Amino acid sequence: MRIAPTPLTLFPKSLATPALLAHIVTAKFVDGLPLYRQEAQFARLGVILGRATMAGWMIRLGGTHLVPLINLLNEQMLEHPLIHCDETRLQVLRSDKAPTAEHWMWVRASGPPGRRIVLFDYDASRGGTVPKRLLQGYQGILLSDGWEPYATVAQELGLVHAGCLAHARRKFDEARKATPGGSSHAKSALDFIRELYLIEHTLWDREHPVTPARRLEVRSMRSAPIMTRFHAWLEALSSQVLPEGRLGKAVHYTLGQWPKLTTFLSHGEVPIDNNRCENAIRPFVLGRKGWLFSDTVHGAVASANLYSLVETAKANGVEPHAYLSRLFERLPHLTTVEDYEAMLPWNTRATPFRDSLSAN
Repeated sequence: MRIAPTPLTLFPKSLATPALLAHIVTAKFVDGLPLYRQEAQFARLGVILGRATMAGWMIRLGGTHLVPLINLLNEQMLEHPLIHCDETRLQVLRSDKAPTAEHWMWVRASGPPGRRIVLFDYDASRGGTVPKRLLQGYQGILLSDGWEPYATVAQELGLVHAGCLAHARRKFDEARKATPGGSSHAKSALDFIRELYLIEHTLWDREHPVTPARRLEVRSMRSAPIMTRFHAWLEALSSQVLPEGRLGKAVHYTLGQWPKLTTFLSHGEVPIDNNRCENAIRPFVLGRKGWLFSDTVHGAVASANLYSLVETAKANGVEPHAYLSRLFERLPHLTTVEDYEAMLPWNTRATPFRDSLSAN
C-alpha cells in the first residue's frame, strides 16, 4: 500500500487550513471583525480557537510568508509613472514609544486598471524619512496632499509633484459650513472646483477610456481657463480675508499648493485629486474602529502586508476570500519569482486554482 505524501501547508500540525486562514484574514482585514469577536463566533460553533493563536498566524502570514509577494508588488509599483501617497494614524501598545503615542500607516497606490497596486507600510514616524524610504529609486510623479514632507521628498528625489484638489475643496466646504447661511466666497470657490470635476468626470470614464494625450487636449481647452480665473479670484480675495479664519486658511492653502494643483494640466496621467489613495485607506480606518490598535510592532507590520494584499485584490475586482484561499494553498509551493508573479491578484482571476496547482 502506498501512502500519499503529506501536503505542504503554511502551518503544519495545526487547524490553519488555507480556507480557515482566508476566512480569518477576510473577516478582520476586509470586514473589520476583531480577533476577539471571531474567537466568540467560533466558540458559538463549538470550535475552540483563541485570539492569541489567530494573532500568531496573522503575524507569521503577514510578517514572513507574504513578504516575497509584497516585495514583488513594491518593485512593480516603482515602475509605474504615478504613485499616490497618504498616511493615517495607528496605535501600537508595545513599542519604543508610549502606548498612547501616534504611529502611522503609510499608503501608496498606483497602476493601471486591471493591475492596480495598493501598499500599506507601518512606521512609528510621520517624518520625511518614511516617504523618502518608500520612494527611494522612484522616477516619476508623486501625488499627495499638502503635508510638507512630501514636498521635501519630491524635491530631494527629483520627482514631479502633483497636488490634491479634493483637499482644497474640503477646506472651502468647511468654511462654508462654519459661516451662518454659508460663505458666498466659499461657495464661489466650490463652484470653480465643481466645474473642474465635471470635466474630469468625462475624462476618467471606465466605459469610455480616454488617453492621457486626449486628457491634456481637453484640459488645455476647458480646464486651464477655469484654473486661470480661479487663481486670479484667489489672489484678489487673499488680501480681504483673515489668515486665521477658515476661509483665509482655505485661500492661502490653495494658493500655497497652486504649482502642485496645476500639475494635472501638463500631465495627462495625473488625476486632480488623491481620492484613489484615500479610498484605499478608508477600509483600514473603518476596521480600526473595531480592533482599535495593534498590540506589537510585528503585528502592525503584518497587518500592513495583509491590508496590502486584500486592498490590491479588491482594487482589481478580485474577491478577497477566494483569492486568499487559492494563495494560501499555493504559497508553500512557491519558490521562484515566476511562481510568485503567477499568484498576484490579476494573474489568478481567470485560472481556477485547481488547474494552476496541477500545472506544477
